[in-house]
Amino acid sequence: MQTIAELLAQELGASPVHVQNVIDLLDQGNTIPFIARYRKELHGSMDDTALRKLEDRLNYLRNLDQRRQEVKSAIEGQEKLTPELAAAIDSARTLAEVEDLYRPYKQKRRTRATVAREKGLAPLAELLLAQRRDCPDPMQAAQGFLDPEKGVETAADALQGANDIVAELLSDDAAIRKTLRELLRRQGRLRSLATGEEDSVYRLYYDFEQPLPKLAGHQILAINRGEKEGFLSVTVLLERETGLTALRRAVVKPGSAAMEFIKSACEDAYDRLIYPSLEREARSDLTERACEGAIQTFALNLKPLLMQPPVKGHVTMGLDPGYAHGCKVAVIDATGKVLDTTVVYPTYGQRQKQEAIARLGAMIRRHHVEHIAIGNGTASRETEQMAVELIHRLGGGLSYMIVSEAGASVYSASKLAAEEFPEYDVNLRSAVSIARRLQDPLAELVKIDPKAIGVGQYQHDMPQARLGEALDGVVEDCVNAVGVDVNTASPSLLQRVSGLTAATAKNLVKYREENGEFPKVKDTIPKSTLTLLPEHAVVRLLGIECQFLVTS
Repeated sequence: MQTIAELLAQELGASPVHVQNVIDLLDQGNTIPFIARYRKELHGSMDDTALRKLEDRLNYLRNLDQRRQEVKSAIEGQEKLTPELAAAIDSARTLAEVEDLYRPYKQKRRTRATVAREKGLAPLAELLLAQRRDCPDPMQAAQGFLDPEKGVETAADALQGANDIVAELLSDDAAIRKTLRELLRRQGRLRSLATGEEDSVYRLYYDFEQPLPKLAGHQILAINRGEKEGFLSVTVLLERETGLTALRRAVVKPGSAAMEFIKSACEDAYDRLIYPSLEREARSDLTERACEGAIQTFALNLKPLLMQPPVKGHVTMGLDPGYAHGCKVAVIDATGKVLDTTVVYPTYGQRQKQEAIARLGAMIRRHHVEHIAIGNGTASRETEQMAVELIHRLGGGLSYMIVSEAGASVYSASKLAAEEFPEYDVNLRSAVSIARRLQDPLAELVKIDPKAIGVGQYQHDMPQARLGEALDGVVEDCVNAVGVDVNTASPSLLQRVSGLTAATAKNLVKYREENGEFPKVKDTIPKSTLTLLPEHAVVRLLGIECQFLVTS
């Protein structure tokens, strides 16, 4: 049997030695950016993407291996584990295959087959399912299993019980389920219909049908949401005769006296047990596929947002537009420190607009503002018009830019924002965030939950743990690609550096606040001030890689 490292090497087309080295580094707690940049000699220069793919598959295969052991232990506890069954479980390549093999041994709720077995009809079912050449006629065979005390009064009663047992046996057969599952994946279709006459955003799917292999991820997610909200009914279709033919081909032995009985049992098994189960599996697989694709799209969209070029070293004014609550204003210096705040109401009327221009003009002259960052939300257009008029009145010398304010409101009401700006109103905090986004988008956006930045349509429908993991990985990659300035970086930004923890990041900032800026060279930090850093705690100081040395 192949080891996990060998299997990964085969899947990724990499050296087994390099793959094993990466596994060892991950198990030691090293991050992907650190491995990609500082351990190239151990992994053959794999990039971040390849390493994350390796990590994802590693986790899946380890979970698969763990489930294999759990299943074998459970079956062994029933004293039913044979060498052949153990080998089949060990060779299963997916969790679905493992569960198929375990299915006959699971503790089931009381079923029709359970009742039939209690009536002593299991030998009859096994006799008919075997379909030997000397198999008697089913009605004749059933005569030997009549037991009025157990409720088996007629041959028809006995055959019905035998049918229930055979149907369950067919449903639990791993090979049959695998065959029909693959058939459904190739030839199945997804159909959605409207549940009523009400118009909605899901009207495109009111009478929709598409082969499963051709379904796009956004279609699956939209249909799922429409079904959840009660606008759509959804089914997975497969030509019944196609499925039954495949099942009969696997089970029925022509020429047997029990052939017609087994055909009937096949129909019962397919309609009542097998197909409903496979339909649920298909829906689940479709959703998983769509979610994974959407998560990758979100990650792809997030990266250019984080990697926007900064406009550093300038005093900046941030404007958070609004109607009812006015336009929130914050002026920050070149390092992001808040210098001044106010609220103006340029949308209330011409007089209020002129008052706003006068007040902002005075703030600009007082603090020598060079750039204006305007949020792109509500009232952004009106605020932009005011900014143009303001710049004209000041005689130029200023520039403005429209900045995405996605997630700014989330950040402004967060615990982190409250810790940073306890003296400021929630609305004013968002103006500060907008100004800082122009100065250094990456440094500001790392403070916001990636799911709140607005990089996709269905982020709230995703598995939140998986989405958070993927998006956090993008943030981590971006931070480690460009580096950080330890003299201006916030704890939120520093903790994204390979090897630095949240506690270490806070200690760095605390040391900086107490002792002043770090020199633009290697520096030693007293152990009493800074917690011990891991050996791989490497940061880029103004583009220069440096190792923090811990001294006593």
